[in-house]
Amino acid sequence: MRANVGDLVYVHEHQVGQEAYAAEIIEIRGQDGAPPYLVMYPDGHQVLVFPGPDAVIEPKA
Repeated sequence: MRANVGDLVYVHEHQVGQEAYAAEIIEIRGQDGAPPYLVMYPDGHQVLVFPGPDAVIEPKA
């Protein structure tokens, strides 16, 4: 998985009733666009994520 700052990461939840979420990648801590990614959610909180096979990267428009 490779990404750039400004891309969106979408993660699909595994449990019934939970929605998928999207967060903007604001920092890439791996080499050459690899995870982990520091992301910011629409509500402003930030978290370090290691996307799994249920994640999709959408390039910045």
